Amino acid sequence: MRIAITAIVAAALAILTASMLGVASAEAPAPTTTTVATPVPVSPPLRTVSVQGVATAPLAQGSSASSATASYRQAMAAAVSDGQSKAEFLAGKVGATLGIVQSVTEDGGSIECRGEESRYTEYEGEQPDFGSLGSTVLPERAAAAVPPAAPSSHKVTTKHRKARHPSAKTADVSTCTLSAQVSLVYALD
Repeated sequence: MRIAITAIVAAALAILTASMLGVASAEAPAPTTTTVATPVPVSPPLRTVSVQGVATAPLAQGSSASSATASYRQAMAAAVSDGQSKAEFLAGKVGATLGIVQSVTEDGGSIECRGEESRYTEYEGEQPDFGSLGSTVLPERAAAAVPPAAPSSHKVTTKHRKARHPSAKTADVSTCTLSAQVSLVYALD
């Protein structure tokens, strides 16, 4: 029996020792490792130049929508060329070269017509697709309703009628110009 009691006491001491070592190992500081961060190269901010290209194109008074849109697109293409020319000029002034286009924004356009004696006249054709404008408002036509003539009490007879010669009407020749604006942002190298 002595052997049994000694074995039980030895087992209890072994369990007690093992539990103390487990707690001690859990409380011991974990081995540390040193991590060296590799620096990430920071690229300098992208240098850009922003310009607005502007151009005009002729537009016939009373144009159809497709004809007006074709003129507008012609003006936009010329506005892009104007913007590129401005950007190249500015880049040269700051000692840089012009890089690729970063963004292009259609800024819309307008139509201006001049008639006799360079007076402003309304454009009477259909509007082109100005794109970025919030809403296209068609101009009101100057076709006001003419009230019917009041009946005349004077009777004209053939005998007394004077011969009328048609008077030559001066044609109101107006020239219209369509303007387009385009904003461009170029990278500088």
